[in-house]
Amino acid sequence: MSAISTDQPAAGSPAASRPGGGAARGRTGDAPPRGRERGGGEGGPLNAFSGAFLLLWAVLAAGPLLWVMVNSLRDSGSIQGAPFGWPDTLSLENFANAWSDADIGRYTLNSVIILAGSLPGTMLLGSMAAYVIARFSFRGNRAIYLLFAGGMMFPIILAVVPLFFVMDNLSLLDTRPGLILAYIAYSLPFTTFFMTAFFRTLPGSVAEAATIDGASHTRTFFQIMLPMAKPGLISIGIFNFLGQWNQYFLPLALNAENRERALLTQGLAELSVSQGYEGDWGALFAGLTIAMLPILVVYLVFQRQVQDGLTAGAVK
Repeated sequence: MSAISTDQPAAGSPAASRPGGGAARGRTGDAPPRGRERGGGEGGPLNAFSGAFLLLWAVLAAGPLLWVMVNSLRDSGSIQGAPFGWPDTLSLENFANAWSDADIGRYTLNSVIILAGSLPGTMLLGSMAAYVIARFSFRGNRAIYLLFAGGMMFPIILAVVPLFFVMDNLSLLDTRPGLILAYIAYSLPFTTFFMTAFFRTLPGSVAEAATIDGASHTRTFFQIMLPMAKPGLISIGIFNFLGQWNQYFLPLALNAENRERALLTQGLAELSVSQGYEGDWGALFAGLTIAMLPILVVYLVFQRQVQDGLTAGAVK
């Protein structure tokens, strides 16, 4: 007996009555849809445009940084002769001049001292306020949340005059504690707003289990919920570091008289004015590089944590 193939249609079926019906059906099933072919062709120009736009954006973003760093290794004469040239020899003399002669070292130390007090204070107070707003229901909860959200839309320049007189009445003007408190108040609305949304994405069953086991609210927050919110803390910490490190208006208004405690942004402004007349452009570029390096290092080290923190609350 000969074997009968199961792939061929049965006798009397419509497929068998059509010549080549089975083979034609197989060829049709193997062919890709026409719409998919057209979609792949249409995506080519769009992908090329997106790639070109991203390349242009990268050049515009990284080009000035690279230009400043390259010129920080050149002498002032070569910078004036060819502003966009490359250094013939690598020299760190500009950094030495900017660090000692232009007092960039003292300005940098003052900025580090201010951030050492303002950044942890902002993170602690902001996360505590956000945890209460996100996890507890009480009268006025929504109003407090909207008050913090509205604080992000309030320009700091509108509050600088009353803030100046408040600091003066409290004897905090031209002092480090006064500037630290101003930095905390400036960064607290966005920190609370960001961390509130992050705490709402964390599972509440963990806190409930800790409460059943007898843990207090303070212990639950510091030992359980705060470690779980580490990605969000790192993300908002990076943003606060960038904002407070680059802050110029508040130190200018609240710390204008005490030049011994001037911050790095004030020192760079003074350096740009003085070096513009003296012609030491290499020291100016070196000072700008010193101001940029901490930001670049912090972002490169915590780049993955920043991305994880921004996307952690997207999918529950």
